[in-house]
Amino acid sequence: MVAAANLVEVAALVGDTARATILAALMGGQALTGSELAFIARVSRPTASEHLARLVDARLISLTRQGRFRYYRIASPLVARMLEGIIAVAAMEVPSRYQPRSIRDDALRFARTCYDHLAGQLGVAIADALVAHGHVILAEDGGEVTEAGARFLSAFGADLTAPSRSRRLFCRPCLDWSERRDHIAGRVGTAIWRRCLDLNWLTRERDTRTVHLTAAGRIGLADAFGLDFVQDDRTRATATGLSVTARASAAVHI
Repeated sequence: MVAAANLVEVAALVGDTARATILAALMGGQALTGSELAFIARVSRPTASEHLARLVDARLISLTRQGRFRYYRIASPLVARMLEGIIAVAAMEVPSRYQPRSIRDDALRFARTCYDHLAGQLGVAIADALVAHGHVILAEDGGEVTEAGARFLSAFGADLTAPSRSRRLFCRPCLDWSERRDHIAGRVGTAIWRRCLDLNWLTRERDTRTVHLTAAGRIGLADAFGLDFVQDDRTRATATGLSVTARASAAVHI
């Protein structure tokens, strides 16, 4: 009965429109202030404060004070996985309902953050490339980086070392709600995402999970992961093969 009561409480918290919008915004992985979240959720600052207090009390988000500012973020990878799972289930409507697509929708589907790793068409394409070349093995119960994959990712510059006392999963599949296929999460997914940011291959869009591909990123991802960016009614990323070297001083040897 206690477990059922807790489930009802969490479901009620997530089920509110304003709180769901706040949680979705924080799934971008960045810490945001109460004012920023109030703007995103389209509620007043006092109303946002009430919602944030309830989410903090339920340990769904955490609060960090820095000077006069208060920053909020998703409390843990476990909470992030729960939220991404809800989003994935919500996206798999049966039967599907027609919803007009917008430029913002296409941008979000192309590349976005999923808490602390890359998702969307681009995230899935990177996962496909790594799996196709035997660098990563993904299964329903987890993921594994092969010896060749460890060398590849190390040469790429992805930092796979674990922080002290970290209990974080090293590599795991994460179901992508828009592509309905797996991208890579865990420490490996985070390392790839951060390396792409460091190389200025990807940039964040303010107040959203959307990620934009730079000109340098288009070249670098093609060289490093063999991604072919097809331009039609919307940009699509497909994995065609991994090359021997990547630009921006990220040499990769197969």
